[in-house]
Amino acid sequence: MIHDIETSCLKGKRILVKALGCRTNLYEAEAIASSFEASGAAVIEDGPWDVAVLLSCSVTAQADRKCRQMIRRLKRENEDGLVVAVGCWAQGLSCEEIQGLGIDLTVGNRKKDQVVPLVEGLLTGGNVHIVKANVTDDARWEELFLDRPRLRTRAFVKVQDGCDHFCSYCIIPFLRGKPVSRPWDDLKNEIVSVVESGCPEVVLTGVHLGLYGRDGGPSLADVLRGIGEIPGLLRIRLGSLEPFSIGEDLLNAMRDVPQFCHHLHLPLQSGDDGVLAAMRRGHTSSDYLHLLDRIRGALGEDVHISTDVLLGFPGEDSLAFQNTLDVLRIGALGRIHAFPFSPRRGTYAYSMPRQSRAVAEDRCRITIDLGHELLESYSRRWIGDVAPILVEEASDGSVSGYTPHFLRVTAVGEGAPSSISRIKITSMEKGDLKGEVLP
Repeated sequence: MIHDIETSCLKGKRILVKALGCRTNLYEAEAIASSFEASGAAVIEDGPWDVAVLLSCSVTAQADRKCRQMIRRLKRENEDGLVVAVGCWAQGLSCEEIQGLGIDLTVGNRKKDQVVPLVEGLLTGGNVHIVKANVTDDARWEELFLDRPRLRTRAFVKVQDGCDHFCSYCIIPFLRGKPVSRPWDDLKNEIVSVVESGCPEVVLTGVHLGLYGRDGGPSLADVLRGIGEIPGLLRIRLGSLEPFSIGEDLLNAMRDVPQFCHHLHLPLQSGDDGVLAAMRRGHTSSDYLHLLDRIRGALGEDVHISTDVLLGFPGEDSLAFQNTLDVLRIGALGRIHAFPFSPRRGTYAYSMPRQSRAVAEDRCRITIDLGHELLESYSRRWIGDVAPILVEEASDGSVSGYTPHFLRVTAVGEGAPSSISRIKITSMEKGDLKGEVLP
């Protein structure tokens, strides 16, 4: 291995890795950075670079625009550097778009573990510039590996990829491909490596996390129980889960694994049954509310449930919008992420009659305001209690981090990053908690 590093054309090269979009992209960016470092390169956060890699997102038209802007900015920064586009947006680009943007290397999904050798090939005179798979048929797991987190105190760990649910507004199944689960031994080895590096918290991520294990092997509940036995792992979180993917076995595992943090992100998207049917979500508003009751029955009333809401979808009239606000209130949800509908060419909803953008954005503002109100209502219950936080930042006599319920806390006192501090919660500001570090 030492010989490989010493002779690699990447030795001493400065690699800039950027990620846009979801937590799965953040994992992939860090894992690719890990591969570059293993080949002798220096991964940097800013400054002059030789190779720039963008882990791209295409979930909305705005995400596409951000990717194009990032590529153009990178080309302006360094005309002689190698610019690499990877992931969802890259998967959907035509040869003409790639050429017009001046991208030196384009690597689609299911091929991201080839980024480093492909860059090495270009640096040594190779001529392969576009590498993509037919993701609808490709069941291969990308062999990425994260030795340690580089950008944060918790580690995102990708355990699943792909989706075949095909919500009517979503382009991701066409870009990410069919569902595939990470082999258990590979997953366990990565988490052991992350924990041994000093990271005490992992967040399991995936494109459709609840589908883990459907293609054979252990279930997500089995994985929770298995990683709960890894020494030194203090906290386990789950990324976004679709409501229809939570069965009793998974709920029981969440309840029984002591390291599992009682916060779940469950996208609602709409609280109106007509809109949900048009979205092809696979659940009704009453299904969602019943799930909240089941979760609270298993994990307790203090569990924090956050959500996503998509506003201005075709067919969402004022009554449908009001139904969504009602479900958010009845469900006593916490943090809410609200987005205006973004029509994606190639999806079923693209040809449906649309609301005006102004209506969608106005409904977003109303929903965000409600979200602030609901988060404050949920957070207020912790004032006067003692809560542990994983310290993310410590400076000038104060610390900040998140509770197991994923509430941000800033406290007066001392603490070391990646350690657990006990905080006496004294007040709240805009849903964030304030307090004092206890001895």
